[in-house]
Amino acid sequence: MATYEQVKDVPNHPEVYLIDVRRPDELRQTGQIPASINIPLDELEKALNLDGAAFKSKYGRTKPEKGSKIIFSCKSGNRVLEAEKIAKGQGFSNVVIYKGSWNEWAQKQGL
Repeated sequence: MATYEQVKDVPNHPEVYLIDVRRPDELRQTGQIPASINIPLDELEKALNLDGAAFKSKYGRTKPEKGSKIIFSCKSGNRVLEAEKIAKGQGFSNVVIYKGSWNEWAQKQGL
């Protein structure tokens, strides 16, 4: 499980993927954690199956490799559990969840 401190440090670690699985309309309402990329939960399985060029074109970042560190975030820490299952089912082995997700982030950031 990822901590607030680890998530806060993601901008200093470009090799780490912080994936927010909320819907785009949720992000428009709240904002998002710096350095995160948005892949809604209902798109995640398809996204992780894209080839590298298509992934980069759609999400603006190189596709994570099977051993890349991926941290999943959502709003309250529930959808991350499903995201973790999907990624592990696709063979991604270095997957963790940010259980506090947006709610903890916003509270600690004073948002």
